[in-house]
Amino acid sequence: MKRCKGDAGQGLVEFAVAIPVFLILLMGVVDFGMAIYRFNGVSQAAREIARAASVHPCSGTSPCDPSVKPYSAAVTDVIAIQKALIPDLVVTKISCVDATGATTSPCDFSKDSVNVVVTAAYSPITPILGLVGTWTMKGSSSAQIQ
Repeated sequence: MKRCKGDAGQGLVEFAVAIPVFLILLMGVVDFGMAIYRFNGVSQAAREIARAASVHPCSGTSPCDPSVKPYSAAVTDVIAIQKALIPDLVVTKISCVDATGATTSPCDFSKDSVNVVVTAAYSPITPILGLVGTWTMKGSSSAQIQ
């Protein structure tokens, strides 16, 4: 193919213009994937902690109430595992709730549920998405006390 005299660097210039757009789109897709992973992880962490707190609600204190620290050893272990899996995970609330959703204390094991709320912060790495700031992922779950 015959080139014109001024076409020597055209491909390089087109590549230099196109590559930043491509890389920003690629990083945005990776960022959203990581955000979805974090959101799903926070939801799963809430379910796992609620399950553990419903099966092992207390550490042997009386009255037995999972909203009072210290939690049982099983709940503490599950929280530690979830914090290792999801960076910046914070358990914001573990409480007993009745059928209407109202917080009860102490728990009535025959009819109450354990409600768990967890949060985790996510900061995008893509420069444009980073301008939005930190996103707070929140998950909650309830489990019948068994």
